Amino acid sequence: MQDKMADLIYTEKKKLLADDVTMFRNLRPSVLFRWLQEISIAHTEELGAGRAKTLDKGVLWVVARVKLEVSRMPVYDEKVTLKSWAGDTMRVLFPRHYVIEDEKGNAIVRASAMWLLMDAKERRLAFPDQYGVVMPGTKEDGELSLPMGVSLKEQKEKKQFVVTYSQVDINKHMNNSKYLDEMEDVLGGEYLENHKLATLEIEFKSEIKLSSQVTLAYTVDGDNVEMIGYVSDVPCFELKAAFKEI
Repeated sequence: MQDKMADLIYTEKKKLLADDVTMFRNLRPSVLFRWLQEISIAHTEELGAGRAKTLDKGVLWVVARVKLEVSRMPVYDEKVTLKSWAGDTMRVLFPRHYVIEDEKGNAIVRASAMWLLMDAKERRLAFPDQYGVVMPGTKEDGELSLPMGVSLKEQKEKKQFVVTYSQVDINKHMNNSKYLDEMEDVLGGEYLENHKLATLEIEFKSEIKLSSQVTLAYTVDGDNVEMIGYVSDVPCFELKAAFKEI
């Protein structure tokens, strides 16, 4: 539910529902990613860079990189406040920052992302000045540094899956939040019962479409997780995460 809008900082309140959390009652990382996407798109609408200038003209907002720093995950039935603001545009990249606060105003999750525009038909980078897209930016104290990209070496283990209809979003590709579900499935309940997510960075290199066969190459080394998703040997995303043992 939308709470209120400041010009440059978008604020929204959430109460964690049963569908938002894991079996251990913590906010599911994929739901967190979905929240970040939703608040980003809502803010672009408020700033005049939404559907009328993008989707209706054949271009899509897509996220290229995301970075997370988690002090603690919100839990079932908890009320939290999400805040998001844009940074200064970097030609074709649109930086964005996020914070999740508990009811006392403590920042419990910080995040940052790089967004860009993609031509919906050609599936390639679109230049914002061609569509009149301008994103006013600001800077806030304590914002997380921007994601600079992920480059991983060859991984030890492999798993395959086929992209299903329920994993595909309005942009007609596998939603980036679903990659985190795949990460959790690789780690499994026994590991996640005893480990909490501390940091995560992911880079989206190429879109994954419906019915694609994806190969996950990954390594779990104690508290550290690395994962690369391939389609036909082409890397589509790279992810690295650090967990803390509970």
